[in-house]
Amino acid sequence: MKHVFVFNPKSFAEKTQMEYITDTIGQFFRKQEKPHFSIQISHFPRDAIGIIKREVTTSDENETVRVYAVGGDGILFDCLNGIVGLPNMELAAIPYGKTNDFLRVFGTDKTQLFRDIGALASAKALPTDVIAFGNNYAINTLTIGMESLAVVKMNSFSRKHPGLLNRFNFLYNLLFNISSTIALLDHDILFQQYRITIDNIDFSGEYSGINIANGPYYGGNKSASPMARPDDGILHTLLFKPLGAVGTLFVLPNYFKGKHPSNCKLIQAKKLEIRSELPLQIQADGEIFFDTNITIEVKPAAVQFVAVDGLTYGKAEG
Repeated sequence: MKHVFVFNPKSFAEKTQMEYITDTIGQFFRKQEKPHFSIQISHFPRDAIGIIKREVTTSDENETVRVYAVGGDGILFDCLNGIVGLPNMELAAIPYGKTNDFLRVFGTDKTQLFRDIGALASAKALPTDVIAFGNNYAINTLTIGMESLAVVKMNSFSRKHPGLLNRFNFLYNLLFNISSTIALLDHDILFQQYRITIDNIDFSGEYSGINIANGPYYGGNKSASPMARPDDGILHTLLFKPLGAVGTLFVLPNYFKGKHPSNCKLIQAKKLEIRSELPLQIQADGEIFFDTNITIEVKPAAVQFVAVDGLTYGKAEG
């Protein structure tokens, strides 16, 4: 097996921390009988995709390549999109970003276990569903509407103040709440008209937001769909009917805890087709996309995801 570690340097407030991790990786693999590993740095969004393709070309024929996304949800998204469709690939996550939402499916107190290089290198991988949309893939969640707009505003703040959220983790949830409140002032988003088909059934109408979950947690500590699991072949889909700014603000705390207000419709879906005359603001695992129409579907067992300590999706909380 070839082990490829792809770092996002922006996930580390201190350069010395990243250097310590790379040293730990090197020390571990050099003690192995047949060390076959590589440490790479992703310098810009989607850089990991090209890195992975190059690393695959230098692997042995039919050799399994295990790709480790070192950082947060952003580098995990890039590595996921680099391996989907390639044979003999496995995906692992080493959590050092401001959010590592997908790993919380194994238990909210288990995330730190995934920093153990030796345990990850020897762990087994689980068949894992992904969300396919356009030419991209997400492993955890996809939202359209008010929640996506909140992420857009958060990203804008982060670009103006690089590194601030990494240094002060408590700011992430505070900024998300502020951004969500600001998004509620956008009338077009709160009352956007959509043409929606879910598994050939029409759900067209006005919605403030659409939340499509492959895993139970997102946004740091939120769980609008706590029963979502990445190995059930289903996308847990929430359609949020408009309540206006005040009404939406009132129900959001329970919504983020999975206590669905009466204006929410929960649907277990395999394929969605969504269109709108206004641009769709799409958030997928923290990444932002814009479109006017999109097809979203589950791809069962599309990747093999590495789980340490014998953890399985069936043991997740909730």
